[in-house]
Amino acid sequence: MSRKLTQIFRGGFIDRGGRRQRGHQDADGFLTKRQWRLGKGLKGFLLFGLSLLLTVGFTLRLLPSGLSGSPVAIASTVVQTPLSTRGSQILDASGKTLLLRGVNWFGIETETHAPHGLWARDYKQMLAQIRSLGYNVIRLPFSIQSLRSQTISGVDFSIGSNRELQGKTPLEVMDLVIQEAQRQGLMIVLDCHRLNDQRIPELWYGDGFTEQDWISTWTMLANRYRNQANVIGADLKNEPHGRASWGTGDLATDWRLAAERAGNSILNVNPNWLIVVEGVENNVPGQRLAVHWWGGNLEGVRNFPVRLTRPNKLVYSPHEYGAGVYNQSWFNEPSFPQNLYERWEIGFNYIAREGIAPIFVGEFGGRQVDTRSKEGIWQRQFVNFIGQNQLHFAYWSWNPNSGDTGGILQDNWQTIHADKQQLLNQLLPVPGVAPGTSPSPSPSPSPTPKPSPSPSPSPSPSPSPSPSPSPSPSPSPSPSPSPSPSPSPSPSPSPSPSPSSGLSTSLTMQSDWQTGFCTAIRVANQGRSAVNNWRLTFDMNQATINQSWNGTFSRQGSRYTVVPPSWGQRLQPGQSVDLGFCANKQGSDYRPRNAIATAI
Repeated sequence: MSRKLTQIFRGGFIDRGGRRQRGHQDADGFLTKRQWRLGKGLKGFLLFGLSLLLTVGFTLRLLPSGLSGSPVAIASTVVQTPLSTRGSQILDASGKTLLLRGVNWFGIETETHAPHGLWARDYKQMLAQIRSLGYNVIRLPFSIQSLRSQTISGVDFSIGSNRELQGKTPLEVMDLVIQEAQRQGLMIVLDCHRLNDQRIPELWYGDGFTEQDWISTWTMLANRYRNQANVIGADLKNEPHGRASWGTGDLATDWRLAAERAGNSILNVNPNWLIVVEGVENNVPGQRLAVHWWGGNLEGVRNFPVRLTRPNKLVYSPHEYGAGVYNQSWFNEPSFPQNLYERWEIGFNYIAREGIAPIFVGEFGGRQVDTRSKEGIWQRQFVNFIGQNQLHFAYWSWNPNSGDTGGILQDNWQTIHADKQQLLNQLLPVPGVAPGTSPSPSPSPSPTPKPSPSPSPSPSPSPSPSPSPSPSPSPSPSPSPSPSPSPSPSPSPSPSPSPSSGLSTSLTMQSDWQTGFCTAIRVANQGRSAVNNWRLTFDMNQATINQSWNGTFSRQGSRYTVVPPSWGQRLQPGQSVDLGFCANKQGSDYRPRNAIATAI
């Protein structure tokens, strides 16, 4: 991401604007995402050396995904690389559908030139804990400057296997981390996060590096890891923003054209890799949303798709954050959080929904996961959205020293944040302890969110995220009692598809507490022909809807009718739309039933 991180000066951490804030008084300082981009902090560590080991095959045993819908690779199923794509899916070499569920472990792109946390912990134990929690991929950031360096710092070589890193170059350290990741059953997506060690540039060149430097670094890595089968792809450039454009035809700024040049150069050397292309911030002809996160604007894909010599290797990758990173105007609209769904659909999800290409959310995260703060509500809604749409992701971040998001790990680099991990467990297999690691015990489940609108007035949009201190919770105006944890949602049986339309529906009770509940509804086209428009009806007696998303709900007695949003009216065979609502209970007969979708 760009905002995040960093470590590294004693006596505090730096926020996204480079201001010094109160913080930890030890070496584990913090950088925020913005600062990550601007490169404040991280000074005073040392550097690494070189060792290459190529292996010939990679198989990965995956645990159940915990999601219903398309079958995914599960325990006792061998995942064979290389990977490829088909529509919105990522497939392994045997044709099995695979969901990427990962974390970002940063540090090589900073001035330490090594993954962070190795001043406190054995790198092999770190990888084992990641795997034991159910993740199957690591997005591993680097900078071109770091890979050209000869030294590393920020590593305690007296800790366990860290002695293997002594005297190594940053590139050799990357080799060893990747090789151990393979032994642990973890895949790697390499991420060109920066050019130099200080900041995230707007474009793919600058900061003393040319486009040729960027492409030649990628082709070097593609050749180096050609036979390292757990390295599955290249995230070409982290968070294009500012002058970066899409579909303008300007060779100096059009990121889509640059991604084609780099992606095809990589595929010429290593045809097995996935090519991961992030969005831009603005400068897309005809874009509908005025403001996006850095790298989050993929609106241009509809009219200006990336063209690779191997189209089945293309994956698009937005980044998405909450109000704790920057309090964007949409978090203060009266329609929050329902307005998020339309933003995600316009910004990137249409790519997966229409079967154009898979979506890999390369970064999302935040400190708050509660049911009342804007950031907590956003994060819970987005985790649910990822699950419903079976998107791929890498959480930002594994590291705790990301100033405005924190991490899955706590500041001791050992213990996990129970609330964050419990939220992400909705998207993960049941954790299994890998040999040599002792992850923290699983906590009690956190409550499932009940969306609460925030009536704050909308500020003028800021063209790019500006610095903000660590977020503090923003209470909802009328908090309801926190929902009691409910078991994993199980969809009620879907009615048989209508013979005329092939539409089917399924209802999932997402949360159920004393005074209310939230329900997700999926409408899918299981027929053989497209449906141009449709309506949903269902019955519900003793309940009143107070929030809804992805549809206009109207009521006549106990019968409800839902009109889909304009982007969800047309359903091709195999496509689906997810909508839903939260409601207040008015008696014991509150559950919705008899949901039927009808083509019109």
